[in-house]
Amino acid sequence: MKDQYGRDIDYLRISLTDRCNLRCKYCMPDGICQTAHSEILTYEEILTVCQAALQLGISHFKVTGGEPFVRKNAISFLRDLKELAPSCTVTLTTNGTLLKPYIKELRELGIDGINISLDAAQEERFFAITGSHAFASVLESIQLCAACGIRTKINAVLLPGNEDQLLPLARLAEEMPVDVRLIELMPIGEGAALSVFSPDKARKILLQKYPDLSPVPAEERRGYGPAHYEQSEKLLGRIGWIDAISHQFCTSCNRIRLTSTGLLKPCLCYGNGVDLRAILRKKNPGNPNLIWDELLLALSDGIFQKPRAHCFQEHDAITEHRKMAEIGG
Repeated sequence: MKDQYGRDIDYLRISLTDRCNLRCKYCMPDGICQTAHSEILTYEEILTVCQAALQLGISHFKVTGGEPFVRKNAISFLRDLKELAPSCTVTLTTNGTLLKPYIKELRELGIDGINISLDAAQEERFFAITGSHAFASVLESIQLCAACGIRTKINAVLLPGNEDQLLPLARLAEEMPVDVRLIELMPIGEGAALSVFSPDKARKILLQKYPDLSPVPAEERRGYGPAHYEQSEKLLGRIGWIDAISHQFCTSCNRIRLTSTGLLKPCLCYGNGVDLRAILRKKNPGNPNLIWDELLLALSDGIFQKPRAHCFQEHDAITEHRKMAEIGG
């Protein structure tokens, strides 16, 4: 459906959990105050929201966390979601540390793409950022996903002091048919206190190695979210950019978010949202259709009221103070 500014909202980002097995310095270096399991939406409740979203025109679902695979039976949920929405795209974002055992099942259930977070191309730097020694495992999962034909993307956050990792990360798109997507650091949670490694600076570095870097043809669609992509003759894959602050794309934003606790967030930088969990857990055995109608109305109102734009350039105006893992990073 369209929001109040005429944008087609067709993309729902779903957080399965706020928990993660990594401690990335820009996200949750000291962990978070973990939400009680009773406050997290059940898989059945999430699927109910997805069913309502389908009726309102959502056709792209992104499943994320925290880290989705730290939640038990995440693979079964992905299968159920794909069966619920067989004509829609269902993609997954993961840190890749727990991915390897599920790659075959993901391919068989028809996953439409996997985004794997990787902020460094060297084991030592990976440990410094994440607190984990799982670099080799993540890299192997990327290689296996690409080799079995799953559309694979690497998500790398542009971190200050990490400029020397940019070219080694881009080289992965030379070696494999994967897209390396460079993400501007969001001033949310721990990221708000860090300095900036700008996309413009990153592109200047890349141009030294890939002087023919240029936008992909308009007909070459690489995804359904906000990223834009560039190509080079040296690359098997593409370089993607998600630069929400320096190259604001709010006028074409097509997404909403569902947190693991059932809060519908129309925009990342604002803390308010629509409490869908309260509706889902109402007791009305005599007329369950009333709950369904209320859910549809709340979801459609949340979409329609999506703000015109974020306010990341004005830090004092940002009202979202949770960490990215709690929102659905």
